[in-house]
Amino acid sequence: MNVRSIKQSLQAWPRSSWMAGTLLAAAGIWYASGPAPVGAKVPAWFAEICGAAQQMFSTPVNSAGESARPATTTRILSCEKLADMPGKSVTTMLVNFPPGAYTPAHRHPGSVTAFVVKGAVRSQLAGSPAQTYPAGSTWFEPTMALHMFAENPSASESAELLVMFVTEEGCGPLVIPEPKS
Repeated sequence: MNVRSIKQSLQAWPRSSWMAGTLLAAAGIWYASGPAPVGAKVPAWFAEICGAAQQMFSTPVNSAGESARPATTTRILSCEKLADMPGKSVTTMLVNFPPGAYTPAHRHPGSVTAFVVKGAVRSQLAGSPAQTYPAGSTWFEPTMALHMFAENPSASESAELLVMFVTEEGCGPLVIPEPKS
């Protein structure tokens, strides 16, 4: 296989499946080796670009549109340009779901792979039934797919996701809230 055919393979669909798996494995190894220390500061430019994800995952809303459920919290672990894919970046993020936490409908401007680190997360993409993912499970969201909701179904245990976004260069915005109808 020559360089040109490798490059063509990288540009062909569905590259996101193997790339997401590779990135998930790399992020898992990085996470297991010890992410940034608690209290470590994310650069201001990075926080500003990726702030929509923090806001999205921190807005607890129930089915009646009331702010009644616990908020999720996020922590950006990294944001890197993909050298072999000009114009693309990968961002890894931890999303913590306290017991009963909920995120409303939203979309992502790039491909997303989520890995349940602990607990369980119930999630639904438009056109598919809701599914509960236990620790060790993954799911994939194509670019701009409608993610109906994600929630922690447990009333007593937290859940945690390791999420990887492959987006246009710049690492953000990561979340596009779905307008309420």
